[in-house]
Amino acid sequence: MSTVSVVIPSHNAAAYIEQTVTSVLAQTMPDLELLLVDDGSTDDTVALVQALGDPRLRVIRQAKGGVCKARNRGIAEAQAPFICLLDHDDWWLPDKLHRQLQVLAEHPAAGVAYSTFERWHADPATGRFPAPETFDFSDVADGTDPEFSGWVHHQFLLDCWMLTSSSMFRREVFERCGAFDESLPFSEDWDLWLRLAREFPFVQLRRPTVLYRMHAQQGSGLHRPIDYRTRLLERAAAEHGLASRDGRAITRQRFQRQLARYHADHGRGELESGRVGTALRLYAHAWRLHPTGWKYPTYLVAVLAGWRGGALAARV
Repeated sequence: MSTVSVVIPSHNAAAYIEQTVTSVLAQTMPDLELLLVDDGSTDDTVALVQALGDPRLRVIRQAKGGVCKARNRGIAEAQAPFICLLDHDDWWLPDKLHRQLQVLAEHPAAGVAYSTFERWHADPATGRFPAPETFDFSDVADGTDPEFSGWVHHQFLLDCWMLTSSSMFRREVFERCGAFDESLPFSEDWDLWLRLAREFPFVQLRRPTVLYRMHAQQGSGLHRPIDYRTRLLERAAAEHGLASRDGRAITRQRFQRQLARYHADHGRGELESGRVGTALRLYAHAWRLHPTGWKYPTYLVAVLAGWRGGALAARV
């Protein structure tokens, strides 16, 4: 049995998949199995991966069902005691698995290891991404960050600090907490991290282990009519409070200030989508949550003035 199972969900990833898979196969800790769960690709994704010919690689094909279903299929079929997830367009530094296995051995109570990450942008002039080997993090202090390690449920009520591609899990965390909620079209990772953080300590490495590729097709960059973030956080806080198991907590004021920011961010997207009334309601709600936030009444006045001016111009 391998030490680590790596699960990559893929869908029409031919532009990136070879580079992503190669970063796994080139790990300094080679005792792994790699499960590529292809979610109904219609391009050359599967052929490109199979051409690599590595015996550690297994391709699982399924009809398109979404990233949650693909990840869950991989988790269910994984054989190793440690499981890692990697998105089909990201890239691992060569010592990623070695460092995370080491830190989990040093913290036997922890169920999850994760790290910081580096955003990977294309050159605006050429549209090409810099070679991953050109990134150097040797000047970043290694070791763990105590603020984002241990019982961190309270931290995850503020932001989704863990990138899926930077994670490593002990198998038992999924056995106890379940996997991704396939009914969620967005924030499904955040939902799972909150569930895990209530049951297991996490440990965060300061030095990045992954390059997070930034491009226009990313789901995180799309605006949706429903703000799943605020729904998730409001429900989690109502059901479990603002404290972690060790007593560390965020204040109600800080939580509401962050919620206000998310509501305002969503309001901006609604405004750009032409739903002015919804944007106004979201800005007003943000102001109620954070009454001393000067930006929110400013946004309200500006949007209301523009809306009324536009309506008047249309009537004239």
